[in-house]
Amino acid sequence: MLRAFARFQPAVPFLLRVVLGTIFIAHGFQKISSGMPEFTRTVAHLGFPMPVAFAWSAALSEFLGGICCLVGLFTRWAALAIAIVMTVAITKVHLHEGLIRGYEYELTLLAVAVSIMLMGAGPASLDKNVLHRDF
Repeated sequence: MLRAFARFQPAVPFLLRVVLGTIFIAHGFQKISSGMPEFTRTVAHLGFPMPVAFAWSAALSEFLGGICCLVGLFTRWAALAIAIVMTVAITKVHLHEGLIRGYEYELTLLAVAVSIMLMGAGPASLDKNVLHRDF
């Protein structure tokens, strides 16, 4: 009975890309449009050198990475950038809070990003249909 769902397997990367891209476009846009001073202070508090550069790098990874994931452009690289941001968020910000009240959301997003990195953008993507490559 469940075998019938196998025909929808090509839609899985698209579904994951749309969800991940939408979330990170929103988070990145929020930081870039109004929250960079506060986010930069947070990054500095975490002990990163050059907090302005690291804050902008993370915010642009979220925003531009989200756009690229959403449309399927340079998808594996965009998912890698998002995975790095989530790894830092888990290890530097939320790990001490534990799984349930701390990093379960970030861990889920990390798993989605890594899944996209491993399987690629799928058939409904700019990587596949315009660039004819699997970035």
